[in-house]
Amino acid sequence: MRSILHPGDVAAERVQVLPAAVKQVELTLAPGHSLLATLADALAPYGASSAVLSLAGGAFFPFAYVMPATSKTPDHAVYYSERFDAVGPVRLEFATVTYGQRDGQPWLHCHATWIDAEGSRRCGHVLPADAIITAPLRASVCILDGAEFHVRPDAETNFSLFKPEATARRMDAPSTQEALVVRLSPNIDVCTALEDICREHGISNATIQGGVGSLVGAAFDDGRSVEPFVTEVLIQAGRVRAAPHGALRAEVDVAMVDFTDQRSAGRLRRGANPVLVTFELVLLPAP
Repeated sequence: MRSILHPGDVAAERVQVLPAAVKQVELTLAPGHSLLATLADALAPYGASSAVLSLAGGAFFPFAYVMPATSKTPDHAVYYSERFDAVGPVRLEFATVTYGQRDGQPWLHCHATWIDAEGSRRCGHVLPADAIITAPLRASVCILDGAEFHVRPDAETNFSLFKPEATARRMDAPSTQEALVVRLSPNIDVCTALEDICREHGISNATIQGGVGSLVGAAFDDGRSVEPFVTEVLIQAGRVRAAPHGALRAEVDVAMVDFTDQRSAGRLRRGANPVLVTFELVLLPAP
């Protein structure tokens, strides 16, 4: 399995897992304002300071984004590109979002796939204050209670990243489900980490909610691989379940773009897909 060497000392805690209650809601995000402002307004009636989401449908313009990139300085092992601004309206295909707090204000981390004004499929990291909704979006939301995502400095990568932190619970138990809020550090294999988390918590069946992160290239179940090592990734669907022989198996379907602007999608091969910078998601136990 490939690996990445970041400039800072390797943090002792490689896998962060916090229990939380989640409330699942379906929302329509109306046009007229930025993705960040619209989502903050939509979640305010729920008293939500953190959530993970998937988005589908709708459109944006103006629309700004960045791409994965190599670093030009030793301050970071990898970086992101200059800002790109779409020349015309874009149609969203699918996005995953981690919604949390930065310096006491709402912030979000969003990776998405979309169709640009020329009809080409694109993928990248959406700049949430500079993506204006022009047609309604469908949002599937897991509101977190008992854990929040906060942007904190990360000494290992020298970035500021979303990290989960425990909080007091506020919502009524009958309206929520128990879940696990997860953040994976660099060089941790996504599939085996999720299997280990479920095993340690006595979970035999779980779905992945949200899912925003990066990988050191990629290796897919069907034998394809992504050699460029700087990527941005979103989970399109994922679950952990008991295989016929009893062992747990993670099935994680992703879309991604690498720093050469190559777009890929597929199911991750177990034991072959280390995290590049970070990965954020929620594991929701299923019956």
